[in-house]
Amino acid sequence: MIVEIKDLCKDYVQGEQIVPVLHHINMQVDEGEYVAIMGPSGSGKTTLMNILGYLDVQTSGTYLLEGMDYSHATDEEMARIRNEYIGFVFQTYYLMQRQKAWENVSLPLSFRGIPRKERREMAEEALRRVGLEDRMDFYPRQLSGGQCQRVAIARAICTNPKLLLADEPTGALDSKSGLQIMEIFDSLNRDGVAIVMITHEYSVAKRASRIQYIYDGCISDRDLRPRTEDDIK
Repeated sequence: MIVEIKDLCKDYVQGEQIVPVLHHINMQVDEGEYVAIMGPSGSGKTTLMNILGYLDVQTSGTYLLEGMDYSHATDEEMARIRNEYIGFVFQTYYLMQRQKAWENVSLPLSFRGIPRKERREMAEEALRRVGLEDRMDFYPRQLSGGQCQRVAIARAICTNPKLLLADEPTGALDSKSGLQIMEIFDSLNRDGVAIVMITHEYSVAKRASRIQYIYDGCISDRDLRPRTEDDIK
């Protein structure tokens, strides 16, 4: 098991008011599993993803990554854990516009102190895995949206993470580019990478081995949304 969450809650403080966002979340992700999380805007999806990626910390409850609780780690230790264990893919690509594709991909490797020549070799291998072997020296402005997202995926996987977190990875893409991205995720999962993906699209979510639904900060393996007249029709 790579992810184990027990009775996790997250509250935010707004002035003198405490705003609960996540309520007693229990969730597990096995090594090599592919899990999609679906839910409407404001349901707590991104907050949960931020906690999974150690970009935020729960108010109470437990989050174990490969059996270890890092919730009390320092900022420096958190950064090291993210770099060693977790890859991130966002809806917005967050590429450095003045750096070539391979340079963008190699950024996480530079934080490990890996020599430039070796960084480039590892970055090029990651770009080949996402089908961009002919775009390694291109700048982001020379690439399409789908190609930029593939560069972002290559950057996420160049460190060989145990867990890949994807937040609406196809949200800004046309249908053809989105399908190409999902085929890459399918391939990565077949290679043994555990994936947790947030999406609004059922056609994307159903490619995962399991779908979890989140609504008003609660998570379940069944859709928690109140049924409407349209649903009944």
